[in-house]
Amino acid sequence: MSKEQDRLSISLLNDLQSTGAGYDVIRYIGLPELFGSEADTLLYFMGRNLSRKFSLESIEDICELVEKLGWGKLELIKEKKKELVFQLMADSVAQRLQAPLHTEFRLEAGFLAEAVQMVIGTECECTENIHRRIHQVQFNIVYTK
Repeated sequence: MSKEQDRLSISLLNDLQSTGAGYDVIRYIGLPELFGSEADTLLYFMGRNLSRKFSLESIEDICELVEKLGWGKLELIKEKKKELVFQLMADSVAQRLQAPLHTEFRLEAGFLAEAVQMVIGTECECTENIHRRIHQVQFNIVYTK
């Protein structure tokens, strides 16, 4: 079976239900303990790998999938020659940022880097800036080639 045939439709997520608490426990307690000091790097590459599992054809598809995954509302706010800037906001983002856990967005950054790379066909990397005071995360995707 080819990789193209192994890709999942975004609509598949309509059949899944989650309250999010179990996900957060695994994400912010279980995985960092398992991954140790390499957690940030491994989560980034896990996100990249995850994005390859979905059929994504546009920036709109990426934004829709991010929302369906329960990560928040993703919006493209700036487009430059070699960079895209997104912001992620939602009540779930605010709750994650206010939680008494160490929260990060490396999984999302890796996911976005690979998803944008798939859509535009240019190698990308992504960094994130967490703005705790205004409860949003900014992702800067830079074209590396």
